[in-house]
Amino acid sequence: MRGQGGIVRALAVLCALMAGLAARIATAQEDHPYYGPRLIEERVRIAAPNGRTIAATVLRPEGQGPFGAVVLNHGVSASARERARESSDLLINAAAVFARRGYAVVMPLRRGFGATGGDMAEDPGSCSNPDYFSAEAKAADDVMAAYDYARALLYVDGSRMILAGQSAGGMVALFTAGTRRPEGLVAVLSFAAGRGGDPDATPGVPCAVEPVARVLDALGKNVRVPVLLHYSENDLFFSPKISRGWYERFVAGGASAEYALQPAFGKDGHYIFGDTLGVRYWLPAVETFLAKNHVAFARLDAADPERAPLLALDRVPNIKSDSCRGLYRAFLESPGPRAYAVSEDGRCGFAGGLQDARDMAIKQCSNVAKSGCLLYAVDDAVIWKESVAGQGGAAAPR
Repeated sequence: MRGQGGIVRALAVLCALMAGLAARIATAQEDHPYYGPRLIEERVRIAAPNGRTIAATVLRPEGQGPFGAVVLNHGVSASARERARESSDLLINAAAVFARRGYAVVMPLRRGFGATGGDMAEDPGSCSNPDYFSAEAKAADDVMAAYDYARALLYVDGSRMILAGQSAGGMVALFTAGTRRPEGLVAVLSFAAGRGGDPDATPGVPCAVEPVARVLDALGKNVRVPVLLHYSENDLFFSPKISRGWYERFVAGGASAEYALQPAFGKDGHYIFGDTLGVRYWLPAVETFLAKNHVAFARLDAADPERAPLLALDRVPNIKSDSCRGLYRAFLESPGPRAYAVSEDGRCGFAGGLQDARDMAIKQCSNVAKSGCLLYAVDDAVIWKESVAGQGGAAAPR
């Protein structure tokens, strides 16, 4: 199943976002800074069974904690060449969302991927007769190595652990939760989870629907923490009919799970989790799910009075649509340079990770607005002035 290889990082209808904006938070923060709580990125090698090591990236808030931890797992690309290029960079923007909310995020590269190298251990074999139980068990070995590593970190609270993943990474997160029963686990976040998808040959219909369902049958009897299964309507790997069917098989075994289906996103909603704009859909779903299950998930800077004007969505003038509200949330989670613009008739525009973010935000807003667009926020500050806006001019920095 193809995983991250063709990831879409931009939606031209709203803004010209970045391609590969995995901002090196520790080494290149001046070029594309992340705003809010300061984050620290580290590259590590983690001991695994049989004397092996796996490469991983850790993204965490600055400070001693204790923080919760998220073990965030990547998907599976179709070719060995794509697997060799696998990198935590592909999920770094999503990881930053968790880190800003008080979590150390550990992103392991399983055997056969990226800097870990070697042969892929989780090949299920022929699509006509796949052995997903064996494949997931081998992948889970690497996930558990990362999980145990995360729990042992001095700044991590080992009683607040989350398993998460995208695509095949979402499946192995579920499998690890159900077969290894990790200590301290409080939730599983599974984005576009599945195996066997081929968006080119059979869009929306994976090659082995029933074998995956049988895995979920078994896991549903053993996963004892709340699970969020999150998909998009236009997932070209797993259609809503397929993913909902898998969900029903999973909960039939007694698992406590929620199924979230987002609107169509970009050309292929399979990548909604890794795309910067996708945060406007998946973040509210995660917030609601975790709050319902009493898992802390608030921005570390939410109580800072100096940041209150920027973080307050209800202060943004003119906007009335959920789309513009969601786009402002994407602005708050994106790297800089960044800008957000609004119009008198309630339209908006956003750009992040671009040197000309101000101009691009105005342009994107103007493309859909019937009245003039003004900048509301730039980088880490609200620059809107009602007096200037009322004159129809560009808002000026305070």
